[in-house]
Amino acid sequence: MLDGILSGIRVVDLTWVLAGPFATRILADCGAEVIKVQSMKTAKGTEANLNGYFNTWNRNKRSITLDMSRPEARDLMLRLATISDVMVENFSPRVMANWGLTYEELKKANETLIMVSMSAMGQTGPWKDRVAFAPALHALSGLTYLSSYGDEQPVGLGYAYGDHVIGLYGALAVLAALEDRFRTGRGHHVDLSGYEALCTLMGPAIMGESLGGTPARPQGNRSDRFDACPSGCYPCRGTDRWCVISVSTDEEWGALCRVLDRVDLRDDERFRTLAARCSHEEQLDDLLRGWTAEQTAEEVVAFLQEAGVPAGIVQTAEDLAHDPHLRARRYFVPLEHPVLGRTLADRSPIRFEEDEPLDWKAAPQLGEDNRYVFRELLGLTEEEFLGHQESGVIS
Repeated sequence: MLDGILSGIRVVDLTWVLAGPFATRILADCGAEVIKVQSMKTAKGTEANLNGYFNTWNRNKRSITLDMSRPEARDLMLRLATISDVMVENFSPRVMANWGLTYEELKKANETLIMVSMSAMGQTGPWKDRVAFAPALHALSGLTYLSSYGDEQPVGLGYAYGDHVIGLYGALAVLAALEDRFRTGRGHHVDLSGYEALCTLMGPAIMGESLGGTPARPQGNRSDRFDACPSGCYPCRGTDRWCVISVSTDEEWGALCRVLDRVDLRDDERFRTLAARCSHEEQLDDLLRGWTAEQTAEEVVAFLQEAGVPAGIVQTAEDLAHDPHLRARRYFVPLEHPVLGRTLADRSPIRFEEDEPLDWKAAPQLGEDNRYVFRELLGLTEEEFLGHQESGVIS
């Protein structure tokens, strides 16, 4: 597989959807040999190998197929655990136990194995068997409420932000466990609760509540961490085009007035100081919307950035794909897939000097590495391998 800082580390990947596959993708990008365990029964929807979602989160991995409902599959999994460094799964706690693959059983096969269990609620507690996707965890953790525009309608984030957070925690947990194993020779079982991972983002709100302060409330596009006005997201010319602008000093306010060709506003008593502007923010927002709506987002940002006013385009996926800065930094990596053809992948933002040039591979087709894993790594005879295929164990 790839060269990288995790070359020589083998990971058994029992994850699905986003949080788990993102964690193991990070490891694969860094050179670990990640073996994704799939099944013909479950390789559907987000786990269908030829859809864009699967290909986004499973690049640089191998794929094998096992029907884990079969006892023979458990034996093969134990053999694979014996020659692996890490196992990652993101099921509810009962699943691995039902398969007879608890950490206690796996440790008998490999006492130095690192197992990361990424469940919604953790391995213990009254809610341990509950399952959840990111939006439910957003709501439970308080993130949906605090990221909304107001008390009336907690609309939330609109995408699986929490899964990315949980995935990052999962990758970090693997690295920490590997570091400890390097020092002590011990394996580990990491209990990672997605719910608790998102609760860690609520630190200031929890601290404020515990100190009896003013309860944290939704701020919309504004911030309670610094004073700025005007500060928000404004419509621009074109379909669904927007920009963000934030003015926090009198100097920036003066510069904005010059760009607007409204120097009279600079000394207007309603707007002359930051405190005054905050008291009349609705009027300011209306005024600014009227100006931005007549310009393209690119024009607005160019005018304001040149004048020293913080501003940025609300970019779409299409904008990102053509972003000149990202292209100059070779952020996009071309991948060749035998069925899908040439695709672009987002590169890891973490760079190592030895990364160049990147030799990444597209996500695997279903079971394409069966022969390599079962014959070469596990040492099955040809007769055993074919027999498992015919009986549906390797399926």
